[in-house]
Amino acid sequence: MDDPETLDGEQRPDAPAATAEKSADAKAEARVAEAEDRWRRAAADLDNQRKRSVRDLEDARKQERARVASAFLPVLDDLERALEFAPDAKDPLLVGIDAVLQQAVHTLARLGYPRIDATGAPFDPREHEVVSVERNSALPAGTVVNMVRPGYGSAGNVLRPAAVVVSAPEE
Repeated sequence: MDDPETLDGEQRPDAPAATAEKSADAKAEARVAEAEDRWRRAAADLDNQRKRSVRDLEDARKQERARVASAFLPVLDDLERALEFAPDAKDPLLVGIDAVLQQAVHTLARLGYPRIDATGAPFDPREHEVVSVERNSALPAGTVVNMVRPGYGSAGNVLRPAAVVVSAPEE
């Protein structure tokens, strides 16, 4: 007696239409749910693509910044060599060269590559490159004795490691 198509044993005239309408409503609701699911997935894909694009752009900027800064390092090295071999440190030309050198070092620091001054510091393979070992009983093993060439960067972002001489215990 619970059959919607019968009423007191008789066929209801609107029963097939009601069943068809319920079936159409269920199909429409399923299509709406599927469309909402596809829309949510598309929105999530778009958001992921946007985040990936931002990350890729930032990575490209970092790589280009490092490439340009690396190309500039030989100029800094030459300025430092010019100051090392200058006969008179009070010469106005040398004072100007030193000012340019300091400005360039400051600019690299602002770009995220501070100068690595390592003399006296413990050896850190992330920031230093050993070019020589010196036997020295006065210093603990692995201490940077001398810096041959300055490095630029920090432990997580080294543009160029500092070339250093480290101490080793005397035998």
